[in-house]
Amino acid sequence: MIRVLVADDQALVRAGVRMLLQATGDMEVVGEAEDGAEAVRLAERHLPDVILMDLRMPRVDGLEAIKRVLAARPGSRIVVLTTFAEDGNVYAALRAGAVGFLVKDDEPERMVDAVRRAAAGEQLLAPSVLRRVVERFLDAEERAAPPATPMGLTERELEVLALVGTGLSNAEIAEELHVGVTTVKTHIAAAMDKLGLRNRIQAAVVAHRSGLVDASFRPVRPPRA
Repeated sequence: MIRVLVADDQALVRAGVRMLLQATGDMEVVGEAEDGAEAVRLAERHLPDVILMDLRMPRVDGLEAIKRVLAARPGSRIVVLTTFAEDGNVYAALRAGAVGFLVKDDEPERMVDAVRRAAAGEQLLAPSVLRRVVERFLDAEERAAPPATPMGLTERELEVLALVGTGLSNAEIAEELHVGVTTVKTHIAAAMDKLGLRNRIQAAVVAHRSGLVDASFRPVRPPRA
């Protein structure tokens, strides 16, 4: 059972999300918060697998709540709920450690799929969206920093990091490298732990900054056969 915390200042939104997720049979909404401060408290109390976090909430907003939750539990899987995809706060939330975002008027099936994928540690952003996110990050302060090879990674971890940077899912990376999905997850977790990264978006940015992926989103280090 996937345990989900829903944080949104609109009661109707919370009720709708709760009904949608609990109807799946494999998800349980363990808490609902109407502001960021309550979201932080409930995250500490219930230890959810996935947190759906609205950014525009009173008192303590979603961005600050994300920072507080991740400071206490760095491995938390937080998915941003937003009214429109070009909200500048979305990028700040992704930079802070959120694993992806959902637009509130999207298809309900996308939210269900996103929760399952977030709980499984999968990539939530389509390659086209990941490209925009990475490019926006690189156009900010990342471009001011000199490229550097990630230190302490094995050859296989570097290969996997490069493929994460292209936007491939765990299953696609496994097929590319002719290994199991579990092996891919292990390599990704090890690389992120060594580099102090919180999510695959940050891993993708590192892959680009370090030259493991070129401007066309192709891996520079070809996978071994």
